[in-house]
Amino acid sequence: MMLKKYRFGFDIWGLMLFAIVMLPNIIWFVKPAPNDILRGESVTGLVDTIASVCQILFVGIMCVVRNISVPKVKLSPFIYVTMIFVILYLAGWGIYYTGNTSAFTVLLLTVPPCMAFIFYLLDRKNILALIPAGVFACCHLIYAVVNFIV
Repeated sequence: MMLKKYRFGFDIWGLMLFAIVMLPNIIWFVKPAPNDILRGESVTGLVDTIASVCQILFVGIMCVVRNISVPKVKLSPFIYVTMIFVILYLAGWGIYYTGNTSAFTVLLLTVPPCMAFIFYLLDRKNILALIPAGVFACCHLIYAVVNFIV
């Protein structure tokens, strides 16, 4: 059975990825950006709730459940792609702080962090976390498109 490959175990790299992705959000919370559209009222309440629950689930599972058949983290194509998506995401925050709130900027704040997590989880073969991460990504994209693009 698939669950035989999983054990409780702390994943410091997963926690570091989450911390890096959350850092701009903490900065934004303390120092709002000019033309800060992200503080507006969301019209996708149920989708946002599902996203929040799935985010808690996937981050928790990512950090404390490991696939024991996978070796320690090392540079691999999936890890390189993860790093590229993190860089794109951080660039998106840089653009957002210039006052640019275009659809492209909103998508830079939405898609790359989700894809970074998904590629990291693919590298770690953590299907248990990948499922809620995929649902989170879909909900996060719906939130962004409905609230800021259409």
